[in-house]
Amino acid sequence: MNKNINLIIGSGVLGAYLALELLKNKQEVIITTRSIKKKMKNYHYLKIEKKVKFVKLDVNKKIKIENIIKKFNPDKIFYFAGQSSLTDSLKDKKETFLSHFNGTKNFLDVIKQKNLKIKFFKANSGYIFSPKKGLIDINCKFSSNNNPYIKAQQKTFKLIKKYRKFGLKLFNLVFMQIESPLRPKEFFIKKVCLGAKYKKKIEVGNINTYRDYSWITEIVKAIILLSELNAKDFIISAGKKISGKEILSTSYKINKLDYKKYFSVKKKFFRKNEDKFLIGSSKNSLFLKKNFNFKFKIFGNNLINKMYKNL
Repeated sequence: MNKNINLIIGSGVLGAYLALELLKNKQEVIITTRSIKKKMKNYHYLKIEKKVKFVKLDVNKKIKIENIIKKFNPDKIFYFAGQSSLTDSLKDKKETFLSHFNGTKNFLDVIKQKNLKIKFFKANSGYIFSPKKGLIDINCKFSSNNNPYIKAQQKTFKLIKKYRKFGLKLFNLVFMQIESPLRPKEFFIKKVCLGAKYKKKIEVGNINTYRDYSWITEIVKAIILLSELNAKDFIISAGKKISGKEILSTSYKINKLDYKKYFSVKKKFFRKNEDKFLIGSSKNSLFLKKNFNFKFKIFGNNLINKMYKNL
């Protein structure tokens, strides 16, 4: 293994920002993707498209995985691939399952069969858990929500724990809401900030829910810190709550506008069985503070202002 080589599976936003941070640390980064041209825009935005290597990969083909690992001999693999939308997962349940569970299993099988000492990290959503009094920690029960995206990640989460018993260096990384300027424009905070910036009226769903939003540059710094520990499951989030109503108010206030005049609530944006509170427990951020003196600084109103200014 080469301790300076990182293999990032999937060319989405999280992987792009992680690549940026790894490059700052003088690390080499290889990105695998099904379609290289379509996903380079994230890396172009961050001005690193010429500093990383892109390789085409179908995660459902184990022999291709084996060849890439053999070729690059990475120290760490970050599996950030997989269908990433609760709504879109309903349209293609099979692809959702294959991209999360089957792709992960193929990597784990290769690592196990070849007895490799690679550290492997799988990204998961906090939606896989059922909050206890609105808070989520790694010991919470799984959510009973039957959404394909949630079910696929729950099964993959258990797969990581199962294979870890073979002595493999496997990590489950669980994230709440991760925000950045590269978020799709239909995602709530970006949608609201765009509406506020250009004085447009927007349609929203339930604004009386509370969520835990973290800024992506802080998330990837935390990932790198935790990656030096022994194999374990981690929830990475600021652990701070903010409601949809507060997000609307803060965003439009930046432009000296009364948010009440610029939005309408539409039932089509409501989700079934949605929890009112979905916040990462403070245990998670306290672990980072205690072990690395790392503290989240961008959340709440600071995060809203940062998104607004970066659009």
